[in-house]
Amino acid sequence: MINYKHLHYFHAVATHGTVARAAEQLHVTAQAISMQLQVLEEQLGEELFKKKGRVLELTEAGKTVLRYAEQIFDLGNELEQAVRRGAFTGGETLRVGICDVIAKSLAFRLLQPAREAGLAMRLICHEGRFEDLVVELAAHKLDLVIADQGLPTGGAVRGYTQLLGSSTLTVFGHPDLCEAWPGDFPQRLRGAPFLLPGQDAAVHTQLKSWFESHALRPITVGEFDDGALLKSFARAATGFMVAPTVLSGIVQAEDGLVPIGTIGSIVEHFYAVSVERREGHPAVRRILTGAGTVFEQAS
Repeated sequence: MINYKHLHYFHAVATHGTVARAAEQLHVTAQAISMQLQVLEEQLGEELFKKKGRVLELTEAGKTVLRYAEQIFDLGNELEQAVRRGAFTGGETLRVGICDVIAKSLAFRLLQPAREAGLAMRLICHEGRFEDLVVELAAHKLDLVIADQGLPTGGAVRGYTQLLGSSTLTVFGHPDLCEAWPGDFPQRLRGAPFLLPGQDAAVHTQLKSWFESHALRPITVGEFDDGALLKSFARAATGFMVAPTVLSGIVQAEDGLVPIGTIGSIVEHFYAVSVERREGHPAVRRILTGAGTVFEQAS
């Protein structure tokens, strides 16, 4: 019988290129990994690696084993997630990570379809930086992360990114602020106070480039990782801010802010990130299915 641990050690060596690096990552001895690889090769009757300089390269048999190993690990992840969400008890538990920069009103609407199960559904939400939430996702402490960016290609965490929706950006300001900085858009922003999303936000750099390209050079009076805190300062007329255009009506109604113009050249994307190969969690399926409607209704 093929041992799960054998495949785990094999995958580590295939990923890191040497037994020594794999041993360092797994916190075991290199001898232990070499012995497990030897056992696996004997069981399969094939050599899985060949030496090339100081690194180990996969043989054709090794490449095939790696493909199967990744599928097995995916299924193992799904099993662990199923246990954590209470699949065997008849109830549902969904653990969601939400990036700080995501507008709370948008996150609420994206998560609403998960509540269709009523009282049988338990929703647990964590907020934080994307990098921190991905670590929790990889450790199976979260089922899903809602973010303004997806997993980087070739990153340390293997997972799956799905686009929920996209939107241009609209600039908003308190009525008093808009009166103090009149004129046509975007020239009225020249030298005006502005509240920027933090550097972790995907649109941070794009906004600064847009300012430069239009020679606006507004005065950055604050940068905020937490979108809710940024909005609180905007409601106090501290500076102008941006929000997804699809939330324009909500920002006006709930925050009393006035739109002064849309930045059509910047598009903000929103993603669902998970470690499951398939959307096995029923609540996650409902979120993915309902996302299109959320963006249509918001616009």
